[in-house]
Amino acid sequence: MSASTSAVRAQHGKARTAAISGFLGSTLEYYDFFIFGSAAALFFGKLFFPDAGAASELLSFATLGVAYIARPLGAIMWGHFGDRFGRKNVLVLTLVLMGASTFLIGCLPTYSGVGLVAPIALVALRLVQGISAGGESPGSSSLTLEHSPEGRRAFFTSFTMSGIQFGIVISSLIFIPVTMLPQEALMSWGWRVPFLLSAVVTLVAFYLRRRLEEPEVFEELKDDAKTAAIPLVELFRNDFPNVIRVTLAALVTMVNTVFTVFALAYATQVVKLDKPMMLVVIAVANLVTVFTQPMWARLSDKIGRKPVFITGTIGSAVLVFAFFTVLGTGNWPLIFLTAIALTGVFYAMPNGVYPAYFPELFPARTRYSGMAVSLMLGLLVAGFTPAIGTALTAGNPANWGPVAWMTVGFCAVAAVGAMTARETFRTPKAELGLKPARRSARAVAHDAVQEPAA
Repeated sequence: MSASTSAVRAQHGKARTAAISGFLGSTLEYYDFFIFGSAAALFFGKLFFPDAGAASELLSFATLGVAYIARPLGAIMWGHFGDRFGRKNVLVLTLVLMGASTFLIGCLPTYSGVGLVAPIALVALRLVQGISAGGESPGSSSLTLEHSPEGRRAFFTSFTMSGIQFGIVISSLIFIPVTMLPQEALMSWGWRVPFLLSAVVTLVAFYLRRRLEEPEVFEELKDDAKTAAIPLVELFRNDFPNVIRVTLAALVTMVNTVFTVFALAYATQVVKLDKPMMLVVIAVANLVTVFTQPMWARLSDKIGRKPVFITGTIGSAVLVFAFFTVLGTGNWPLIFLTAIALTGVFYAMPNGVYPAYFPELFPARTRYSGMAVSLMLGLLVAGFTPAIGTALTAGNPANWGPVAWMTVGFCAVAAVGAMTARETFRTPKAELGLKPARRSARAVAHDAVQEPAA
């Protein structure tokens, strides 16, 4: 076996390890994050805001959005440490923080026991969850991208997002037996079980994260003392337009928030559809994305990031109308089919591509910060879409039209953000995020080094 063949196999091995670690780590961490979303849609209004009357649902959804406020703060903090000291240790820390805060939510007393202390503590722990999540997918995406071979970067990085979708599947499925408990048991201890189980999940994920390796590109920066002193300052000085583009493109993530949270509440509380069956719908649709996202990502490795991303964004905007319409019919086969088309087909396109596309727009020196800050600013809006949607219904929960049009607006903005960004699928990894002049200089330097060997 030649040295070059061994090097290629070693690189593919590292890419696979990073992809699997990203998949499992994201699965386990976002299990923690999304069980909160299901609980907010189904229980938290009655448990923590019982005196709010009709506004209890709105307040419950607002607690969901609180984490998205903390996400940009977490992005700044974890991005700084990730670009300065390494991706691996940051990913371990975010995991531990998420696991601890989730477990403690399961231990909280409710409003009936301690009054206002209960919702205040819930919001505080949700903020901690948000700080942790601010560094999770950006770190996993950046690390996997930097380990991936040329021509397959999107494929390998897509497993981070497939892990997140699988985390949603698990979080949805675990609530099915919980919601089937007698009402008294459900509201006293049943809702706590998914949160308390996060202790086991965290231990497994911690073991996996400890086995990650730092990417070679970061080690080279560190060895050459070329890491950014203050990554955020350098990011905004050199790449502010890309920060704006990625922030706008990231607004497409609100589609999944509307699907998993607002639509769940609408279907079960307005249409009076069966709660366990709706959770199965969400689980099945997200399970399909686990397999379709790598497929769309692989396509983007061949034809480009922008065509796949933009097609999926436009398709999601159209399908959201069909999904809410079908929910109103109560026809379960059509509900399953439309949910899979919306999430498993169209939303899977941008969701599977952006873990490669977004970090590819930034150089290695500020990649973690660029991906984290931009993505979390976009997700900040996505986190509040259930609350915004509830407010737009003007007190009529059956009025889903404004929510659908809101989704169209956000998807249109996301498509514009992607259209204005440069295409990156054929850019060599060493030149990602560099200005054209610097890319030319790097190419000249590379040719000068190679010429004597020729």
